[in-house]
Amino acid sequence: MSGRLLFLFCLLTFTGSASALTIYKYVDKHGVVTYSDQAVPGAQVFVFSDRMVERLDNQVKLETKKHEAGETLLVRNDLYAPVQIELRLEQLDNVVGAPAKPINWVVPPRSHIRLATLAPRDAGKPLRYKPKLRYALGDPRLVPTQNRYPLPWRGGPFRLTQGAGGKYSHYTPKGRYAMDIAMPEGTPIVAARAGMVVKTENNQSGRGNNPAGNFVRILHDDGTMGVYLHLMQGSVKVREGQRVATGTLLARSGNTGNSTGPHLHFVVQRNVGLAVESIPFDFTQPVNSLPNFAVGGE
Repeated sequence: MSGRLLFLFCLLTFTGSASALTIYKYVDKHGVVTYSDQAVPGAQVFVFSDRMVERLDNQVKLETKKHEAGETLLVRNDLYAPVQIELRLEQLDNVVGAPAKPINWVVPPRSHIRLATLAPRDAGKPLRYKPKLRYALGDPRLVPTQNRYPLPWRGGPFRLTQGAGGKYSHYTPKGRYAMDIAMPEGTPIVAARAGMVVKTENNQSGRGNNPAGNFVRILHDDGTMGVYLHLMQGSVKVREGQRVATGTLLARSGNTGNSTGPHLHFVVQRNVGLAVESIPFDFTQPVNSLPNFAVGGE
């Protein structure tokens, strides 16, 4: 590891509450990229993007079925996880049957439900309205039952480079309690807890267009979700809809997405009410020790 990269990792170990640490990036005349907390001439602010960017638009959809009496609104959830939804109907014109308050529901995995049936007040005129659908992955009614996890990798020992509340990037609601562990690319990443694989990304190279890079999201039975980020391209071994046990090989660690060096970003999240946020957790043993899983192997 270069001195400059080691310095950057040291910067990431600072922890704090609200304020973020400003990191600057500059390239010298030899093309060497350096990250620093000092604004040297020619340096640019290194812009951090939230590491969890998951587009669910193609998997959580509001559908309209027209019929002689009017229109029926349904929401379809194609994910292998429940989804909390809120539907508001605004700018109503010639509409009967619209609820006075927003419709709130938890839609089970791989299902659809009817939300409302609308009809025109005047049958000779069209009905008009503007639907606004909000949703969040997970069931907010469930209560977490576990907050201690075995180390989700094989090999080591490794080093924690940024912990909960880290000023560099662990200050957003989705990543406030995440942990970054520096490790060589290709390190086996295993499930820290049993559950259902609900989202994966496996094709991103380098920084790509998703700050999370390649990742695996696993839904646990108590509604929490373990998320493993910045994985090596093409290394994800599990598929969406697959049930995995603790210790199952998920992928290999990498350096994809918004990553300043090879590492695993591990976070536990839950739906707190139309919002997915990170929650506190601890590892069952120090990061810089060998994990209890057998070293090496598949």
